[in-house]
Amino acid sequence: AFLGPPEVNISSCVNCINVTIKLPPSHLRKNEKLWSLIDIYGELDYGITLKTLDGDHKRLPKKMTEEIFSTVVEELYPNRNYCVSVMVTASLNKNSIPSAWKCITTDSVAQQDYYTVAVAGAICFSLILAAVLKCMHAGGYILQKNLLPHSLV
Repeated sequence: AFLGPPEVNISSCVNCINVTIKLPPSHLRKNEKLWSLIDIYGELDYGITLKTLDGDHKRLPKKMTEEIFSTVVEELYPNRNYCVSVMVTASLNKNSIPSAWKCITTDSVAQQDYYTVAVAGAICFSLILAAVLKCMHAGGYILQKNLLPHSLV
């Protein structure tokens, strides 16, 4: 029997890709209940292959003991296109069908900086506006409590 392919979803960060792996269903039933691959094997190995312009790079297999599992592929270059495929194997079953390739561009540092600058700018603007309004209130230009006497009008 072949394992796979797993369902894979990816999202990007600046120097990394978040990878969520959902194990494929098994076809084994016990007491009318469909068993998961974790129920059958206890733990599985997952291997991630990363495709870049300069070729395929296989990451060392790691263990997973959950139906849905998330991991992060780190130490990547920002603003580059990467494709990811995941293969799941068990100690007793090395026959595996890899997931389809999923491609994404890692976030650029400039986007991250722009977001930080935009938030910082909004906070600074709010503080300056509050200070100006406070000064105008203290100077009596806005929200005056005492109306001017009729003689001064």
